[in-house]
Amino acid sequence: MGRVETGPPALRILWEFRVKEDRTREFEEHYGGHGAWARFFHRGKGHCETILLRDREVPGRYVTIDVWDDLESYSAFSAANAEEYREIDRRCEALTEEDRCLGFFEAP
Repeated sequence: MGRVETGPPALRILWEFRVKEDRTREFEEHYGGHGAWARFFHRGKGHCETILLRDREVPGRYVTIDVWDDLESYSAFSAANAEEYREIDRRCEALTEEDRCLGFFEAP
């Protein structure tokens, strides 16, 4: 089922991950555009897509981009689904050595 676009998405949330060498396949399955995180976020009003990028030069380094209509949509969904977010995060924790949010970005 497609989403009705009312204009360009305004918010992009970027995360960087350092993935354990023996867990890259599993990481890609969970964090890719059809993975656990994308399916979870896609239930939220205002979520547009989740993009997974693999660094060509640094093995095990990935970036995700979660695209939302606006900060309000993301914040409302996150607050309403905090427990499920923590559960998915707990399940995926073993896949990475480190993760960090790079920030919340929007077009000027």
